[in-house]
Amino acid sequence: MSADTFQRAAEKITRLCGEPRDLVTLWNESTEVLARAVPHYWTPCFYTLDPASLLMTSHFHRGLDEFPSEWLVSEYYSDDVNQLADVARSQSGISTLHEMTGGNPSSSPRWHRNMTMGGDQELVTRLRTRSGEVWGALALYREPKAPMFSDGEKHFVRTVAPLLAEGARAALLLGQAREPDFADSPGLLVLDHNCAVESTTPGVAQWLSELPDGDWEIGRLPSAVLTLAGRTLRAAEHSHSGDVTVVRVLSRTGTWVVLHGACLNSTGDRRIAIIIEPADPGRLYPLLMSAYGLTEREKDVTRLVLQGASTSQIAADLVLSAYTVQQHLKSIFDKTGVRSRRDLIGKVFFAHYEPRFRDNEQRVRNDQPIRGEPWLR
Repeated sequence: MSADTFQRAAEKITRLCGEPRDLVTLWNESTEVLARAVPHYWTPCFYTLDPASLLMTSHFHRGLDEFPSEWLVSEYYSDDVNQLADVARSQSGISTLHEMTGGNPSSSPRWHRNMTMGGDQELVTRLRTRSGEVWGALALYREPKAPMFSDGEKHFVRTVAPLLAEGARAALLLGQAREPDFADSPGLLVLDHNCAVESTTPGVAQWLSELPDGDWEIGRLPSAVLTLAGRTLRAAEHSHSGDVTVVRVLSRTGTWVVLHGACLNSTGDRRIAIIIEPADPGRLYPLLMSAYGLTEREKDVTRLVLQGASTSQIAADLVLSAYTVQQHLKSIFDKTGVRSRRDLIGKVFFAHYEPRFRDNEQRVRNDQPIRGEPWLR
C-alpha cells in the first residue's frame, strides 16, 4: 500500500473516532477502513479490556457471535504467546504470531486454534490512549500463503491504535450515559454551536449541580462546561484531528470530575457533546474488596498480577522489596483460594469478567450498549 493510502485511511479513522458513537458502529465502520489499508482474512476481531486489569470485557467479530469457551480457557490458563495482556504490556504494543514463535507458528496452540477458522497469520495490537490507558485490542488475520504483514502495515496499525482506543473509551462512556447502570454513571450533555442545551441523558443535572459556579435550575451552565465547549469548537475549526478535549474539575463535594468534549457534525451544524464522569470510575478495587476482603496493598499487587507483571516489576511499581511482594501474594492466594498467579488470573476472569464478556455478546445481539467494567451483579 502507498503512503497516501495509509494517510487517507488514518484520516478516516480519526474522523470516526472523534465523534462519539456506539461501539459496534465504530467497530463496523473501522472494519471497512482497515480492510482497504491492511488487507486481511475475513474480518478483524476487536476486544475491549478493563484498563485496571487488562482482562477482556467484550469481543466483536462479524460472524462469530459466541466466543468459544475453550479459547477463553486457553487465553488465561495456557502457556502461549501473543496473548492479549502480554501484548498490552509489551514495549511496542504490537506483535505477530510468526515473530513470537521465531517463524514456527505451528509450535503455538494459538496457531492451531486460529487455523480452525482459516487464519494462519495473526497480528495483535493494543488499543492504548495517549494518556496510557489500554481500552482494547485489535487482531488481524491472514490466510495460509498470504504475504506477511509488512513493516508499513504494522506502522499504520500502530498509528491508528491510539485513535481506536480513544474511540472505544468514548463509546463505552456514551453507552453508560445513555443507559446508566450505576449512580455515578457518566452523563451526556449536547450543546448547539451557541452553547445552548440541546439534549441531556439521565443524571446530567446531578453532575452539573456538583460543578462550581453553575445553576442548572435557572439554566446557567458551569464555567468549566462553557470553557470546554469553546475549546472543542476551536479545535474543530483549526484542525481535522478529531481530538477529544478533556478537562479535570474539582467538584463542590471535593471529588474530581472529568469532562470530555467532542464536536458532532452529522447534522451539518456543529454541536458539542460533553460527557461527564468521575475521575476514577474503576470498578476493580471495590470488587476485589467485597469478593475477597483484600487490603489496599493486596489490591494493588493483584491488579499488577492480572496485568501480567513479574515480582520485580510489582516491586518496582509499588516501591516494595521482592520479599514483601511474595508475602502479599501468599496472603492473596490464601484469601482467594488459589495456588498460583495463573490460577488467580483465571479465577478473577471467570468469576468477574467472563459473565460480563457473555453479557456483552447478548448486548450486541440486542443492539444494547457494550459495557467495559467487570460483572458486579
